[in-house]
Amino acid sequence: MFLSENSMYRDKKVVVVMPAYNAARTLRQTYAEVREQQAVDSIILVDDGSRDETASVARSLEGVEVHVHEVNKGYGGNQKTCYRLALEAGADIIIMIHPDYQYTPKLIPAMVSIIGNGLHPCVLGSRILGGYALRGGMPLWKYVSNRFLTLAENILLGAKLSEYHTGYRAFSRDILEKLHLADNSDDFVFDNQMLAQILWHGFTIAEVSCPTKYFPEASSINLRRSIRYGLGCLGTGLRFRLARLGLLGCRLFPPVGQGGAPASKPA
Repeated sequence: MFLSENSMYRDKKVVVVMPAYNAARTLRQTYAEVREQQAVDSIILVDDGSRDETASVARSLEGVEVHVHEVNKGYGGNQKTCYRLALEAGADIIIMIHPDYQYTPKLIPAMVSIIGNGLHPCVLGSRILGGYALRGGMPLWKYVSNRFLTLAENILLGAKLSEYHTGYRAFSRDILEKLHLADNSDDFVFDNQMLAQILWHGFTIAEVSCPTKYFPEASSINLRRSIRYGLGCLGTGLRFRLARLGLLGCRLFPPVGQGGAPASKPA
């Protein structure tokens, strides 16, 4: 079922995927704003074993395809299901947005346009560009951690991104078909591994400035898991660099000729 009045963007099917966990209180608001953009052909929501009414709320929303993990598979595991289902649905452009309303869906048309016009195959909604992170309520310790990790990863990956940790992302079908996401973590570091793989395969990454909101219902991770995530990000960057130097064999970053390619500079 098509959600936009003029289905398809330049003959490309646009699918929004929502990895959901305990998002019943914010899902309707996120969904309504996605619909308002008139830029999406379908929505797929994967409920990762929520303890609230996320799945019930999702099933009450017109045009939402709902899938439920009976057992929680983790944030990365949820995304793996999201992207598999989007490809099976024939998606050409895939937008991932969290249903916790932390990121505004109003940027969806811009992200779709960048990919649909062949400018870049990946777009990130950056909380850092425009200075929205702290103004939106990001805790200072998270902001400082974000900046440190981003600096380290830009050095290790040879990139110039403003951040690697946003949960608002758009991809072309080509990217999702190229990456071997099954090898990635099922935890939060999945996001970071995926961006490193995109750079490894030579795809370019664009960024758009994204206002963000921090409030009790918005998803977040505690300090202990944040530390584990940070160490995982640094580990990913180090493996990338060692693989690039030919000093390490790594399934995430296969040698050129086995699915890998020299990373080009991101936009």
